[in-house]
Amino acid sequence: MNESGNGREADDAIRVEHISKRFGAVRALEDVSMRLKRGEVLGLIGDNGAGKSTLVKIISGFQKPDSGTIFVDGEEVSIRSVAQARSLGIDTVYQDLALVPGMSVYHNMFLKRELLGKLGGLALPLLNNGEMRKLARKHLDEMGVRIPDVDAEVAQLSGGQRQSIAVARSVYSEAKIILLDEPLAAMGVKEGALILDLIRKLRDQGDVSMILILHNYAHVFEVCDRVNLLQHGEITLDKPTSETSVDELTELVVREYRQAQAGSG
Repeated sequence: MNESGNGREADDAIRVEHISKRFGAVRALEDVSMRLKRGEVLGLIGDNGAGKSTLVKIISGFQKPDSGTIFVDGEEVSIRSVAQARSLGIDTVYQDLALVPGMSVYHNMFLKRELLGKLGGLALPLLNNGEMRKLARKHLDEMGVRIPDVDAEVAQLSGGQRQSIAVARSVYSEAKIILLDEPLAAMGVKEGALILDLIRKLRDQGDVSMILILHNYAHVFEVCDRVNLLQHGEITLDKPTSETSVDELTELVVREYRQAQAGSG
């Protein structure tokens, strides 16, 4: 049930239209159209191999679609690289987080965006650790991310704290569209709650739009405004979370599984 539009919707942060992608004989995505409104949190669900990660990688510039169009803020764009996606305000937080465990929290916050200063009259640029430390502390506090010591190595932190730092880094880099690939994977209840609280705060502030790849349907209804179900490379459900339920989502997935089993028999 793909939706299509003209790419000029005033409230769209991003829209993809008729995106298709194949890897040899494998169809990863087939004529997918999807929209993300400004300030919205969209839950993207589906079984393994449904095409979720492929779609996110295309939006983030990591992969190129075989066909289709992408609009950012109503303007058609051709996203050719991760760097270009970031220049458009699109950033991705993957499960591995891309953090450096042996570095401090504040150094990770400014990874590849380090602030430089000069020592006395020396012309050589030096890392402005004091300013980065101060700004990291300020930004984490403003977002409600509880990290006791920004000098601590990331390796010393919990999974939930690490994920929070990765999300905070994306927001601090002025990303307007954040893609989170399984942000709650392998987390306990307490750590997962920390991430869900952070997502709620960002949603309530309305400055950031987010796409969350999730497996736990209950989490979809805790933080997402709308949900898309991807099955075999196609979007088969697009509804506000207020108009659907865990039971409906489960029923659709189970029905598709039974049909696939019957077909293979």
